[in-house]
Amino acid sequence: QINFVACQLFALLAAFWFRIYLSPSHASSAVRHAFATLFGIYFAVFCFGWYSIHLFVLVMMNYGIMNMASIPNIHRYSFVVAMGYLTLCHISRIYIFHYGILTTDFSGPLMIITQKITTLACQLHDGIGRQAEELTAEQNRLAVKSRPSLLEYLSYLLNFMSIIAGPCSNYKDYIAFIEGRHVHMKLLEVNWKQKGYDRLPDPSPTGAVMYKLCITLVSLILFLTLTKNFPMAYIIDNEFLDKTPFLSRLGYLYVVTQAAKPKYYFAWTLADAVNNAAGYGFSGVDERGTFRWDLLSNLNIWNIETATSFKMYIENWNIQTAAWLKRVCYDRAPWYPTALTFILSALWHGIYPGYYFTFLTGILITLAARAIRNNCRHYFLSSVPLKIAYDVVTWAVTQLAVCYTVAPFVMLAVEPTIKFYKSVYFHMHILSILVLLLLPVRPQTNSVRRAQNQAMLNSIKNK
Repeated sequence: QINFVACQLFALLAAFWFRIYLSPSHASSAVRHAFATLFGIYFAVFCFGWYSIHLFVLVMMNYGIMNMASIPNIHRYSFVVAMGYLTLCHISRIYIFHYGILTTDFSGPLMIITQKITTLACQLHDGIGRQAEELTAEQNRLAVKSRPSLLEYLSYLLNFMSIIAGPCSNYKDYIAFIEGRHVHMKLLEVNWKQKGYDRLPDPSPTGAVMYKLCITLVSLILFLTLTKNFPMAYIIDNEFLDKTPFLSRLGYLYVVTQAAKPKYYFAWTLADAVNNAAGYGFSGVDERGTFRWDLLSNLNIWNIETATSFKMYIENWNIQTAAWLKRVCYDRAPWYPTALTFILSALWHGIYPGYYFTFLTGILITLAARAIRNNCRHYFLSSVPLKIAYDVVTWAVTQLAVCYTVAPFVMLAVEPTIKFYKSVYFHMHILSILVLLLLPVRPQTNSVRRAQNQAMLNSIKNK
């Protein structure tokens, strides 16, 4: 943890230096790629020692696949090798280290690299191996038309801005950033002459970085004061279960889940700030004319804490991973996209049984929440008081459903998970099954989704 924080703080300083002294106007793309790669390799070795060899082995294995595999199969081979290698590393943590977390746990960077490898492989397959009319609007925009060079490939996967804590970004966005086109491309989407500008503005990320560093500091304080004082293990303590009523246990479950969040807020917000400090992450201009630096943001804290649906919560938590799951699995799954996406998410996180309890429970609750929303929500939109009441109830249910779902994710093992679910009478599982029996949801077929995607693409072309 000390190495992680030290590396990220040093990466923050290096990112400022990178943006000022190695900007596209001062250095070539090759120099920027080389600097980003060498510093990333150094950080990996500093943090993880000889374990970092796993990162480099996976990167080079997939570079070989990318250059030797046929385009129709490049995404399949890359996915199988990357996920297979990651899974073998996860297995070693359980069966060799007996549920222990390695002192130098390299799985986090390996998970990010796996995301990037599979993202690039799919986008390369879209750009070379498929026709434009077969792609969604997003797939068309992100499609990669040629295989990257070794330096570009290494820079994308191992750059110092994201090797420690991510996030995963799209290959074309990263290359545009290195070449100095990243901000310019986003600014061209706005008619600046109508706004009174004679030339394109030059947005600075400094304000966004300072704001995110403030969030990071608050998250660190909360982690140091709350997280260790409200351990998740206490919710299955025998004395606690014997003396605490059911509703009080649910309330405490919400408290310990809240206490577990600051470490994620800290790590992801700091990683976002590092990328912004380097000049990466500009996403355009909002309706108020404010420059936005959230292209790589991994969470929206306000939307998480005020979420009124399971879907809204998921979409604002670990945003870049959700986007990766959508692009490599959900949009490409021939059937049962929701179930396959949750299963892939569990496999990517690791093979601790608690992960599978969480994501399989998530499938059930997601389908039940969707059924309720589709069948009931419109009845509460006729008046403001009804809508407010609906939002309050759905907020409370959503927050408790999330707590119920993620508890095994923290507990990891089977025994404490079963003990926890028994202590709360499996109530969310039972309620979700009853909802699905009473309000069945017809799964959307792949052909229907493809037709909708084509309609969206045609609409964009017409515009």
